Amino acid sequence: MRRMWWPVARSVDLDQPQPALLLGERLVVWRTASGQAVVQSRRCPHRGGDMTQGKVHGEALACPYHGWQFGAQGGCTHVPSLDDQAKRPAKARLDAYPVREQWGHVWTVLDGPGLDFYHVPVWEGVALDWMAGTPLDSTTGVAVAIENFRDVAHFPFVHEATMGPSPHVVEPLQVKRNGLMITMDRHLDAGTGEWAGDGDCEMHYHCAAPGLATITYDYGAKGRRVVAGFPSPMEYDHVMIFWGVANERGFKGSSLEQNCVLEEAVYREDLPIAGALEPREVDWDGAYEEHSVPADLFTLNYRRAFGDFVALAEKAEERA
Repeated sequence: MRRMWWPVARSVDLDQPQPALLLGERLVVWRTASGQAVVQSRRCPHRGGDMTQGKVHGEALACPYHGWQFGAQGGCTHVPSLDDQAKRPAKARLDAYPVREQWGHVWTVLDGPGLDFYHVPVWEGVALDWMAGTPLDSTTGVAVAIENFRDVAHFPFVHEATMGPSPHVVEPLQVKRNGLMITMDRHLDAGTGEWAGDGDCEMHYHCAAPGLATITYDYGAKGRRVVAGFPSPMEYDHVMIFWGVANERGFKGSSLEQNCVLEEAVYREDLPIAGALEPREVDWDGAYEEHSVPADLFTLNYRRAFGDFVALAEKAEERA
């Protein structure tokens, strides 16, 4: 998991340094005056100050305790108490991590350079305008969070308020898997819920192990809109769900703001149900008895893809 890219902050929030927790590592995410997003360890190596409380000075971040400054690469660039800056401790530095800004979020990888970043073929050649949603704290693991996003059999029971009444019986699912990617197409009848506004559409599901889940809604001549979720593992069974919505440029349906409100309402319906599952992460060791039916086909393929991801990461670890 340390070799995969994970989101740690929304790009719009970097007017101030932001705290993040990724796989147990306490991080600070900030932006330099020139616009570069930076992800670093949070603890100042001088006396342990919390760098998320610090201030940006041009291309450096200053510790709130004694004002020591650190550049984007992690090295100490200024110690205010020293008359001779040449005497700065050479080993005083913050750990700095690779950074990528994508889909309105800042992503990083703890053991860089990291595996290949996610790719969504259905978005190729489509100009998308993005809006990042409010990050949601969820007491689930990454795999449970992704499976919940992908599961279609829970809609009538968890999402009746937002989606309206929907059939209990799930039609045969046309699921395809190619390595770490799983896809599925379904037709959406608008129904009577809050989703009815843009009318019927074709839904293109795309999921990639370990942590990307998207739905692209294709309304034909009106254009396409997207919701995407990327839960970031703070701990093994505790994630921060980063997510966002996008509209194809020129989309003739609901606005980004409207979509964001709706999708957040859907997410918030999921949180108490998914957060109470036992176990809170997929039982990879087989300690719990589970029974599957055809409606779980997407979930089962995701679990196979997750196993392939683990094997890929282990090979990368061996090469390193």
